[in-house]
Amino acid sequence: MRRERSSASSVLVTGGAGYIGSHTVKALLEAGYDVVVFDDLSRGHPEFIQGVPLVIGELSDERALSDVFTEWKFDAVLHFASESLVGESMRNPDKYFRRNVAGGISLLSSMVRAGVKKIVFSSSAAVYGDPESVPIPETAPLRPLSPYGESKVFFERALLWYDKAYGLRSVSLRYFNAAGADPSGRLGEEHDPETHLIPLVIRAALTGEPITVFGDDYPTPDGTCVRDYIHVSDLAEAHVLALKALSEGLETTALNLGTGAGFSVLEIIKAVEEVSGKKVPYLIGERRPGDPAILVAQCARAREVLGWSPSHSSLREIVETAWRWHSREG
Repeated sequence: MRRERSSASSVLVTGGAGYIGSHTVKALLEAGYDVVVFDDLSRGHPEFIQGVPLVIGELSDERALSDVFTEWKFDAVLHFASESLVGESMRNPDKYFRRNVAGGISLLSSMVRAGVKKIVFSSSAAVYGDPESVPIPETAPLRPLSPYGESKVFFERALLWYDKAYGLRSVSLRYFNAAGADPSGRLGEEHDPETHLIPLVIRAALTGEPITVFGDDYPTPDGTCVRDYIHVSDLAEAHVLALKALSEGLETTALNLGTGAGFSVLEIIKAVEEVSGKKVPYLIGERRPGDPAILVAQCARAREVLGWSPSHSSLREIVETAWRWHSREG
């Protein structure tokens, strides 16, 4: 039996119990949306989405998806569910193409059958690979260096065809380095294994165990890689704005989400030391294959198309909110 919602705006959030997904669920609820989360909980945390209907399932399970679209009437889908470890994808591409590509197509098929015509897709700057120039515009060539990045490119291209064939409009949000934690302290970053730089640097500050800096001979001011860090709450707001824009008729598109500024690994270490008052021990290791020297977004289109402007993404606020989250038991 299909459940009719009292609200005019009901959304399904796949992967909604994860890091970025749970922050976006919070933003959606604050914006007045009805939300249902579909998550296999392989990396998600149900305690992050308390009070929200949670359906535990795999995207590859078309029966489970069919049941969700039968039970609830949705206006749109926000799609976060994916595998996202670049290194693992190099070792096990089969897992990434099965889950990110085949699972994603299963979701699109269910949407078509249910008549749901709007989707906001969690894409990545990994679609660009090693860019020809920075900051990187959306028009840059898509040349991913990993199966993870390739899976994002494939799904973005599938979305173009699903629009042409079925009228399913989409916004693919290519975000750069998600970081930070909910300023209220209720949500944060919990990965196992942890691969993101800022939590790893904070862990080194808390435990005294050195972090490895992969390469100090890049063509950057201090020799370490430079990345564009965007606060997770700003990412969440962009997803809500993209959903609203689709509802107002926005055509299928892809948008970068970043700040347009980059910080090196050593600058991140220094910022954590300043916020925490603790020394961060580190060792210099070899470069990792496939790590570009600089990844910084050109993000004017997101401002133009969505009216979006990051408000929490100063390096200080990113590190402070992350520090409060990771040191909360200390």
